[in-house]
Amino acid sequence: MPGRVAGRSARSSAASATRKSATRASSNAVEVPDEGPTTSLRTQICSIFADAQRTTATQRKLVITLRKVQEASCYEPPNPKKKKQQEEDFGEPEFNEEVGRCVLRVFTVKKSEPVGDRIIRFLGLFLKHASEKDNVLAQSDDTETDAFPETPSSRLTSHILSLALALLTAKDKVVRFRATQMIAHIVNTLDSIDDELFQVVKLGLLKRLRDKETAVRVQAVLGLGRLADEDGGDDDEDSDDDSSGAILEKLLDVMQNDPSAEVRRSLLLNLPFTPSTLPYLLERARDFDPATRRALYSRLLPALGDFRHLSLTHREKLLRWGLRDRDENVRKATARLFRERWIEDCAGTQNAATEDGKPVGVAPPSYDALLELLERIDIVNSGVENGIALEAIREFWDGRPDYRDFIAFDDDFWNDLTPESAFVARSFNDYCRLSGDNKLQDTVEEKMPEVTKFAFFVQKHLNILIEDVRKIALQEQDDAEVEEDTVQQEFCVEQLLHIALSLDYSDEVGRRQMFSIMREALALAELPEECTKLVVEVLRAVCGSREAGEREFCGVVLEAIAEVHDTIMGEDAPEQNADESFHSARSELSDESTPKKGQSKKKGSSEDTSEMDEEKAIREIMVNMKCLHIAQCMLQNVHSDLEQNSALVTMLNNLVVPAVRSQEAPIRERGLICLGLCCLLSKNLASENLTLFLHCFSRGHESLQTISIQIITDILITHPSLLAPPTPDVDETATDARPPTNPLLKPLTKTFLKALASPSATIPYMSCVAASKLLLMGVLPAQSAAEILKAFTLAYFNPETASDPALRQALSYFLPVFCHSRLSNALLMAQISVGIIGKLVMMREELEEEDEEMVGWAIVAGMIAEWTDGRKVVGANGSESGVEGCEEPHLVLAVEILERCLGGASRDERKPLLTLLGKLHVALTSSAMTAAEDQKESLRTLHALVTEAVENKLGADATSRNLLAKLEVTLTKRLGDVDPTVLAQTTVVGDETKMEVEDDEVGKTEVEEEDVDGKTGVDDTMLTEAQAEGTRYPLGGSEDEDEELQSQLEAMSLAEDSVVDRLLESEDEELL
Repeated sequence: MPGRVAGRSARSSAASATRKSATRASSNAVEVPDEGPTTSLRTQICSIFADAQRTTATQRKLVITLRKVQEASCYEPPNPKKKKQQEEDFGEPEFNEEVGRCVLRVFTVKKSEPVGDRIIRFLGLFLKHASEKDNVLAQSDDTETDAFPETPSSRLTSHILSLALALLTAKDKVVRFRATQMIAHIVNTLDSIDDELFQVVKLGLLKRLRDKETAVRVQAVLGLGRLADEDGGDDDEDSDDDSSGAILEKLLDVMQNDPSAEVRRSLLLNLPFTPSTLPYLLERARDFDPATRRALYSRLLPALGDFRHLSLTHREKLLRWGLRDRDENVRKATARLFRERWIEDCAGTQNAATEDGKPVGVAPPSYDALLELLERIDIVNSGVENGIALEAIREFWDGRPDYRDFIAFDDDFWNDLTPESAFVARSFNDYCRLSGDNKLQDTVEEKMPEVTKFAFFVQKHLNILIEDVRKIALQEQDDAEVEEDTVQQEFCVEQLLHIALSLDYSDEVGRRQMFSIMREALALAELPEECTKLVVEVLRAVCGSREAGEREFCGVVLEAIAEVHDTIMGEDAPEQNADESFHSARSELSDESTPKKGQSKKKGSSEDTSEMDEEKAIREIMVNMKCLHIAQCMLQNVHSDLEQNSALVTMLNNLVVPAVRSQEAPIRERGLICLGLCCLLSKNLASENLTLFLHCFSRGHESLQTISIQIITDILITHPSLLAPPTPDVDETATDARPPTNPLLKPLTKTFLKALASPSATIPYMSCVAASKLLLMGVLPAQSAAEILKAFTLAYFNPETASDPALRQALSYFLPVFCHSRLSNALLMAQISVGIIGKLVMMREELEEEDEEMVGWAIVAGMIAEWTDGRKVVGANGSESGVEGCEEPHLVLAVEILERCLGGASRDERKPLLTLLGKLHVALTSSAMTAAEDQKESLRTLHALVTEAVENKLGADATSRNLLAKLEVTLTKRLGDVDPTVLAQTTVVGDETKMEVEDDEVGKTEVEEEDVDGKTGVDDTMLTEAQAEGTRYPLGGSEDEDEELQSQLEAMSLAEDSVVDRLLESEDEELL
């Protein structure tokens, strides 16, 4: 470092010249030139650099000191009064050379040392200060100022950058890092640099964008981020492939595809904000790295300024991605952005911001600002159930207590509702009532009106909604403004009904008032479907939770269904009479002007009749759909037995069953949903109609198949006894030893397997979710569960399902959760794993013919071994002593693998099976939880199979033979039957295997060396190709297991010697 150089005298420097020349050969990255004798200028500059590397507190003072030295060397003439300066007259070249000499020491300082960062920071401060001083002097001397005047500081900058640019391609990664860091820091510190130097720096940094070291690429993007503003997008004719094109395009490509999260995050925070770069910056909200996503919400978005400049789509996506992120810190940053920055933008305050992007001051609560904020996120569309606005406003109320105290709901508020104000009232009510805080609940009771007054407000807005709906129905041409007003009014009514669901109806007057309003509203045929659903739920809450209240609720809903039916169908008669009179008049006029009276009259009457029939059919469909929707909403809020409620039986016979038999697809689908809900209330009805739902799946279209799968799953979860085996007959039991099976199991299993293999885009996912619920709850018996689980595992590894990410995600969650939830589930997976491997081998052969790729066998074997590991079952805590029998799945799987391999498996099938066998866990010692007799029997069976496999030389390569030998040794020690002869044979096999493994490793090493030697013309400091971010599977492999085998084999070498000695002694006795 410069400090060490400055501390030495001329004599010590000369004495150490030989040592420096000796060590210079080992430092290939930096070639230090001959430094010559020590001068006063060198001592002075080295002293300044030595002080600068100790701390950053005194660097500004040292910058001024170094500037004085530069001015003395470049501007001031030597002082004749001072003899010392007369003897030593230094100019600008000497000053630049001495500064460059100190700078060269920085390039070998490792990244972990803060000394290098301090020197580079000091250098940047000095160059900026000196450039400003030189520019002032240049402007005062010459009135005609150039764009870039040449000054001593600019020449010093060029000298330092030339030193750093020459080291950008050094082999030492430390030198490349410090050189790139210095260039990036100088570029970001200075306001301008020379045009020729700009091009050289740009080319050098563009080269480092593909450096193999992450730290170097980070510094490269930091420098290029500043140059991107200066780059006009013009390409150089003489530039190579790495520097052609605009800088900005290359940086955007790096931000999307660089494998390092640190590089992507650096680009995110240093790229310029332009309309072309904004989409690329915002898409980092879906980055793989949580810190990068958090940086977007906590640093980039607050620095962008007013959020209203973003499009509505960007606002909605940013909120949805951020508030639903898996990382808690990202969710907190998004909530802070919404409630602190976006609300401030709407409030119109232009507060200064700190470096972290947080506002210094907070504007007082503003009701208009809150309404504008909700309007800017399109509350009508995002404020529905499962919408992002509900989560955003919940975080807003949670973090802004000043708005909670400020908000008030008076009579004018309720009379002049808008979608935004209605959502404010609904969200505030939900937050306070669901928070569990008594103070907040008292606050909402004070601010919200009583039930009676609130019922009148609901009635008023319901009447406005019905009038708007009727107005749209009567208008001849579509009016977009009227339709938009109706949609907004419908949203307001929905918010009021959500509030009504949470009110306390202990006040009888208010309860009766709300009951009357809901009853009348439900009978209105013009009421939209979402409002109808909420009205039914409010009516159920008003009627009470007792059985009598449920009966009253069912009776009121059935009356409303009858009124809706009569209201719609009752309009048919008068309209039909009016049409008949109109048509008859028209036909009379046509008779007077046309000689063919009979033909024209007959033709006109047939056309009128067909139009009337079509209108009547449409009207019937509308009636049935409306009535079925009300019935569906009612059935979703009923829990009593179907047979004990006469109103439900009447509705089932008169409305649901005819709808299921209808020829119209929409009516049939909704009727099927209602029938499924009725089956949930009656086990007998479910047993009678389960075959009907299976038939609807096999014969129906896609929508009907989805509904059928969901209904079947809900029925089996609600009534699992439907799959119980039938009671065996005494006579049949005596003749047939097989236990009887439920006749529904076979078609049910076939239905789920058919749904999983469906070419549809949604049915495989729906069937996967449905069957996953049944398997996790243990509803299906073992045989059906094994078939479905096998199909799920094959679909998970099948490359064809890669185009269905929803199915892949569902399987990724289900398979480990199912296997680790119960030990029996892990055992079931172990029993079918060998068959799965066989199917995958056949699948791989077919895919190779079609030029498609499947994941490697190491990944497949690793996942199956993990799924069947009993130590990971819930309650095992990763050890054999956690759950009784936790070792059984791997033992069963090992037996299955060896039986299959010894039973005639092909060579292609044995390879993945033995790979899987090597990943199984067999403990060296038995624990108290695994000492059962059946466990010992499994170990003996496995030991016999392993011994047979070793004798038959089942392993095709050295790795497989080594694996079998190791397993045999482990099982021999585990069983406790230590036979010296067996141990000696095992030792010999192990030594031979070890030699083969070593030969194999030597061969691999030679091949690798040939490959390395074969690579020519490739820079080993560069990435060979762009690597996109993603997840890489660990290929496994443990060195601890090999070391354990080696120690066991060495320990048994004594047993081998004893066997040989006994054999020699027996031969001597025979000779005697």
